[in-house]
Amino acid sequence: MAVIDSQNPLLGETTCGSLLQQLQLIYDEVGESDEEHDKMLLQLEQECLDVYKRKVDQASKTRALLLLSLADSKAELARLLSALGEKSFVGIPDKSSGTIKEQLAAIGPLLEQLCKQREDRMREFADVQLQIEKISGKIAGTLKIGEQMRTLTVDVEDLSLKKLDEYQSQLKELQKEKSDRLHKVLDLVSTVHDLCAVLGLDFFSTVTEVHPSLNDSVDVQSKSISNDTISNLCRMVLSLKEDKKMRLKKLQELAAQLIDLWNLMDTQMEEQELFSHVTCNLSATVDEVTVPGALALDLIDQAEVEVERLDQLKASKMKDIAFRKQTQLEDIYARAHVDINSAAARDKILTLADSGNVESSQLLAEMDNQILKAKEEAMSRKEILEKVEKWMSACEEESWLEDYNRDDNRYNSSRGAHLNLKRAEKARILVNKIPALVETLVAKTRTWEEDHGMSFMYDGVLLLAMLDEYTMLRQERGEEKRRQKDQKRMHEQLATEQESVFSSRPSPARPLSTKKVVAPRANGGPSNRLSLNAHQGSTNGVRSVSRDGKRDGARPAAPVNYVAIVKEDAGSHMSGTDQKVTTRFSLQRFILGSNINVIAVIVTLGGGKFSSTTPVFDLW
Repeated sequence: MAVIDSQNPLLGETTCGSLLQQLQLIYDEVGESDEEHDKMLLQLEQECLDVYKRKVDQASKTRALLLLSLADSKAELARLLSALGEKSFVGIPDKSSGTIKEQLAAIGPLLEQLCKQREDRMREFADVQLQIEKISGKIAGTLKIGEQMRTLTVDVEDLSLKKLDEYQSQLKELQKEKSDRLHKVLDLVSTVHDLCAVLGLDFFSTVTEVHPSLNDSVDVQSKSISNDTISNLCRMVLSLKEDKKMRLKKLQELAAQLIDLWNLMDTQMEEQELFSHVTCNLSATVDEVTVPGALALDLIDQAEVEVERLDQLKASKMKDIAFRKQTQLEDIYARAHVDINSAAARDKILTLADSGNVESSQLLAEMDNQILKAKEEAMSRKEILEKVEKWMSACEEESWLEDYNRDDNRYNSSRGAHLNLKRAEKARILVNKIPALVETLVAKTRTWEEDHGMSFMYDGVLLLAMLDEYTMLRQERGEEKRRQKDQKRMHEQLATEQESVFSSRPSPARPLSTKKVVAPRANGGPSNRLSLNAHQGSTNGVRSVSRDGKRDGARPAAPVNYVAIVKEDAGSHMSGTDQKVTTRFSLQRFILGSNINVIAVIVTLGGGKFSSTTPVFDLW
């Protein structure tokens, strides 16, 4: 009952003091001694101290753990900021503000935000590095089609934006290089495709020899862009181009042979059109041939077979072909005014063809060489021949001008007189240029002869001899004109003396200079003896007829006639006013040389005391 009563106070608030008081009462009732009582109090104090110590230790441990957690959080925050390259970050709490738990509560969301940002940054790094690794593998050729990329390890210690920009810059450079390489590969593949089409090759089997991904069925982004692929494609393109060049050369040689054989044998156009796809590329360059199949091996084989067939056919027609080439050779020499023995050459061809000792190809090749040499010779003579043509044309104009000047009615107002007057003006200008033209022609002819070590022959006659003779004739013609003027002056003086003797003027005798002799005009042109084929033609200066029955188109020339007009005055015996003048003509013709005609016209004036002999030169 006493215990229960003593506990009644405990029904209120229990404190250490009330518990000690209650314990004292209990000890008193029990009768414990003071020593036991003190001992018990010391024990209680010790136990309380132990409890406090445990609590303090526990609280210290809890605080240490919180501080450690706060330190770890701050360290993690520092690592995250360092990894992300953030020098400062908004929302970082002050170190001295708030309790530990408050600091932890404040730093926790920031850590979560930075961790999330780190994860995002790591994914960006991983994506960029993966693309870099993939493109680098394609460029290096280590990445195969369909191969999975290995898992990349991202450096979490450096996730800064600067590092990310470096990776992105590297990625852009690689992407640009990839694009350039891809375009180059596609261009090379397109070139291979075009070359294969022209050469008649299988594109698929050709291009896949370089790399299987170059097939059209493979996606563009998946095609190989490695150094080996590009170098192999380049070598293939060079090889195909060289093959194309060789085939084109072969085809052009065959086309040239076909055209030569067609021309030799007068092949019909219908038959030639069957190989128009071969001959159309005769003068084409390598880059100009783009038609598919234009250089296929089958096409070249067909052309070779046709050339062989025509060669066999040519052998059977060798004689006709050889004569055609001889005609071509003669035409070249005829245009160049070179005299050759055509009959002997044709007899030799006929003999060789009938004997069978000479291969047809050898004979035709020899004739081709002769034609080539003839063309070269004709080309070397071209400039001189052009000046010879100008010289002959000028001589013709000179001859016409002489006839025009003899015409007493040239100034009459007849139809076409003004045209003749204009022509005469032009002819005088041209005639004045003849000496310079002859001088230039002589100089060029001598230079040609020195360069070629042979004389320049014009239709079998020395051109220099023609020019020298023309110069001499022109000088003599000038002297003749002066003598005629002197003779006319003497005749006029004689008539004047006769008038003074008879005191009355008789009917003047017609001066001899006005009397026209048949065709003895002095034009000073080149002689027939020195003109075209003169040694082969007749004395009338007509051009010889060519072997094929056609008249030569060259300008005909007439022989030079040396005409000596001898005016003999047998003595003028005047016997009054009924004195009559008698005239006697005698014509003598002498043949000198091969074509030079000397005509002597003797004119006797009865009763005169004057006589003279005057040579007159004219080109008929």
